[in-house]
Amino acid sequence: MEKETKYVFSFDQHFGFAHGQALELVYPVNTAGGLLSELRWDMKPVYYLGLNTGISRRDIMSGPGFFTNISFKFGIPGDTGSMEDRDWMSIENGGLTHFSCHTNHTNEFICLDAVAGVSFPVRTFLYLKPFISGSWMRFSFSARDGMGQYARKTTCTKNCESISHLPGCPAAYTPNETTYHSINDNPHYYPFDGFKVITYTQDWLVIAAGFTAGTKALYPFLIDFSFKISPFTYCAAADEHLIGNTVFMDFTGWGLYLEPQGSISLAVRQLEFSLGLQYRYIGNTRGRTFIKHGESGFVLEGGKAGAGLSMLNAWFLIRLKN
Repeated sequence: MEKETKYVFSFDQHFGFAHGQALELVYPVNTAGGLLSELRWDMKPVYYLGLNTGISRRDIMSGPGFFTNISFKFGIPGDTGSMEDRDWMSIENGGLTHFSCHTNHTNEFICLDAVAGVSFPVRTFLYLKPFISGSWMRFSFSARDGMGQYARKTTCTKNCESISHLPGCPAAYTPNETTYHSINDNPHYYPFDGFKVITYTQDWLVIAAGFTAGTKALYPFLIDFSFKISPFTYCAAADEHLIGNTVFMDFTGWGLYLEPQGSISLAVRQLEFSLGLQYRYIGNTRGRTFIKHGESGFVLEGGKAGAGLSMLNAWFLIRLKN
């Protein structure tokens, strides 16, 4: 009779949905608001299909061992809520000066996660798995249609009343040292019906450390909880304002990454059925912005850029072990 190996290879297919937002930020230089600009790109929700593969100890309670896992998720393109664009461009106060809302279409949603670590039993019913992980995420969006509401300037160094995100103003995309009327005081309105307004892409790289705590006390039900944390985040993002023919390239990093996750599984012979819930957060990133107008080359912008992510992820999977 062939001796049973200590380790088992697993493969699963899963499907789920993500519900959250990707954030695009510009921090102020000479304006009075806490931010100069904020764009919120909805993923409410994005449905996805996924694959997992891994190696782990066959009986995790029998002794220490190692494990690895690779997970891939591919989102289904579609309309996923709205994109809201806000600016606070006054040097006088932190009042909102520009606002627009558009339909958001998620073009790409890709997540690739790899984990490696060790496992060991703590008690007869509890095990721990410290690990390190790496993640690559790519999100691509396009905003279309909608309506813009823009406060009137009280002064304008270019002798115009145009708004910063529309063509025709020589000062477009350059925050002037000026003040604004209230956004509710006879503002400009602009419809965007029938065309795309902005596209945005984020590419994330994250390296994190974490642990998993689990139990087989209720076998054949398996319950585990994991947590990741890291400052090692990097995001390369591209924002194209189609109306003004302007492209922003942001390179940001050193944000706070947090990820709690929990799951409950049912083991039936070589099959395992699992439900899981995960929250992924990245915030407080900062970096540089490069800007390109029309056919000109990219130049370094004076302001500081930021990016963020807040995403709740739920899934169901069927895992095969041999």
